[in-house]
Amino acid sequence: MNKDGATIHLEHKSHHIADFLSKILRLFLTLILKIFYRYRVYNSEVLKTDGPVLLVSNHISWIDWLVIGVLLDEDWKFVTSKTTSTLSPLHQFIMVNRRTFPIDPLSPYSAKKMAEYLKKGGRLVLFPEGRISLTGNLSKLYEGVGFLLHSTNTKIILCRISGAERTIWAKQTGWKRIFYPVYVHFQGPLTHPKIEGENTSVIRRRLTRWLADLMAKHQFEVQMQFSPPDIPGAIMEIARRIPNFKIIEDIQQKPLTYRKFCLAVNLLSKQLTFQGSNNRIGVLLPNINATAVLIASLWKANKIPAILNYSSGVGIMIKCASIAGIKQIITSRSFLERARIDINKFISAGFDVVYLEDYAAKIPALIKVLYFLASLLAVPDIRPKEGSLANKTAVVLFTSGSEGEPKGVELSHSNILSNIRQLLSVIGMVDSDRFFSSLPFFHSFGLTAGVFFPLVRGIYSFFYLSPLHYKYVPLLFYEKHCTVMFSTNTFLNGYLRRAHQYDFHTARLVYGGAEKVQPITAENFAKNFGVRILEGYGATECSPVISVNTPIINKFGTAGRFLPGIEWKILPVEGIDTPNSGRLLLKGPNVMLGYINPDANAKFLSLGGWYDTGDIVQIDADGFIHILGRVKRFAKISGEMVSIGALEETLEQILSSRNQRFQIAIINVPDLLKGERLIAVTNDKDLTISKIQNHLKYSGFSTLVYPSELIYLAEIPKLGSGKINYPELKNIIERKITSAEMESH
Repeated sequence: MNKDGATIHLEHKSHHIADFLSKILRLFLTLILKIFYRYRVYNSEVLKTDGPVLLVSNHISWIDWLVIGVLLDEDWKFVTSKTTSTLSPLHQFIMVNRRTFPIDPLSPYSAKKMAEYLKKGGRLVLFPEGRISLTGNLSKLYEGVGFLLHSTNTKIILCRISGAERTIWAKQTGWKRIFYPVYVHFQGPLTHPKIEGENTSVIRRRLTRWLADLMAKHQFEVQMQFSPPDIPGAIMEIARRIPNFKIIEDIQQKPLTYRKFCLAVNLLSKQLTFQGSNNRIGVLLPNINATAVLIASLWKANKIPAILNYSSGVGIMIKCASIAGIKQIITSRSFLERARIDINKFISAGFDVVYLEDYAAKIPALIKVLYFLASLLAVPDIRPKEGSLANKTAVVLFTSGSEGEPKGVELSHSNILSNIRQLLSVIGMVDSDRFFSSLPFFHSFGLTAGVFFPLVRGIYSFFYLSPLHYKYVPLLFYEKHCTVMFSTNTFLNGYLRRAHQYDFHTARLVYGGAEKVQPITAENFAKNFGVRILEGYGATECSPVISVNTPIINKFGTAGRFLPGIEWKILPVEGIDTPNSGRLLLKGPNVMLGYINPDANAKFLSLGGWYDTGDIVQIDADGFIHILGRVKRFAKISGEMVSIGALEETLEQILSSRNQRFQIAIINVPDLLKGERLIAVTNDKDLTISKIQNHLKYSGFSTLVYPSELIYLAEIPKLGSGKINYPELKNIIERKITSAEMESH
């Protein structure tokens, strides 16, 4: 054998030895992971995919490379940073070896180098975030990954690591463990879409966003498949981890830990007595700890809470209760007195009214002591003995009735949990976040985001009685060091008028929904408090969130992008010619079971699982939703479709600088000549019809859409959600018109 042959032989032999030792090390490390981290892997057979292939993973800890690396053949290479490798000998060992693909993250040629390797049939592992997440959620992806997808025909394998964010090897702040179960989920191989007709930079950006969406969807799907299927189970999962964490607090300022919450649920559920055979129980209570406890207690007793909107008036509440077939209503004497609700009207209507105070008084002191002592040994289980509630109704909520008679909406446990996990897959939350929950619990957003979301995620939530207390909400937000708030444009404007600039200094996330956030509101909130308002879009029927802007991906003036797992389609609407615009229909795991109202439910079922939002929207090229208006809030004037909402928005933007309390609404009424005409309604005495028309002219609107009349109302009627009550407003205006016509004759 010549010298060159001998050298080659020795190199081959050394490689075989290295491969053997590597396999032994991988087996040893796998054993360590299984013993101490209860390490489990799902769908790992996709790793046999031949190159070119790119494995992309979330990045939540220093051991991510390890939990993936023990599964990979020798020809897989990890993309690593040459810069980071210089930090220490350990970094050098981990990041520069024959299993790695070192790059300079600051060099524009690094992506080209990776692309060339993939084109030759290589197999690379990439953490596209480029850094360890501080929240445990997906952070921004670098557009270099978009370049790789665009310039190669590589296959893609998704990897989702979970659990490592709770170990001491993570950067996430909050509760951690030395050892915590670590799971790895793979999906693929997948191919990326082909994007034509755009310049290279746009294509890279869209492919990067496509991959981010895919990874978020994968996270959501993993959570849905491997996490508890109902809300009590999800609460118990986190309660057993952090039993002494203070999770909810109300105006009484007596916070409940998970242990105390579960104890209260068990005590109350054993005291509850029910009348009649109907499983639906009316709940007439404000935002207090007891309401959350009662809801969970009803679940444990296999009953369904139907939450009544106390801002709608007794008549509407009785109507809603009758629609739901409710026989019994649970409330509180102190609340009824404070809210000035005449409960005798419910009693006269045949409802059995019971009071929380009476239930609490019936629990013997000895029982309380015994249950408490038992809770010290183990967190009381709030799940019903009968098993999973996943596909059963969790709550009945009633639509706002902004366009007619309220409808009873049945949301399952799976619906609500899906929506929570959809949100968690796109919004990075930290353990130290503190929710301020003032949206009423009869409001779908207030219930899901204000109550269930914190309970499932393990984040403190402060329950406040009303978002209308413009003076006290900012004060309490400040006092409780809150960081997250969900609100509406109306309420946020109220806080602007009364809050000190420092009251919201701890705010990290402020979301506006239910109505469009006006630019002047967003501008003033940012200027006064240094906080950016992010908009979302939802409907009670969707549990409720459909789309959100996030700190990472947002576009002001839009309702954000669809949450993972939501399918959508657009139905054309006559007179709406804007591209990719029309009536929005949705399908997804968060879409309701159905309506209680038979006619409404029959219509819903006829669509085959699709929910008709009744909204006219436009979806732009980046996937952001532009709300053009409600179908019912379009007028047909001389054959032309006119968006009443767009007119209101334009006038609000221009005229709100006059007075922060300024309000304007436009309604349509029949007209013999034009089919319909528009009437403006305002609470500003100084506003005139000529000023309105001039503003619309200046904004480029044709004379066709000018309101023909202006009517002054000292108070424009509102719903509990803060939205304008258009049915009531229309009735008021129609009565005024009829009265005026009678007087003229």
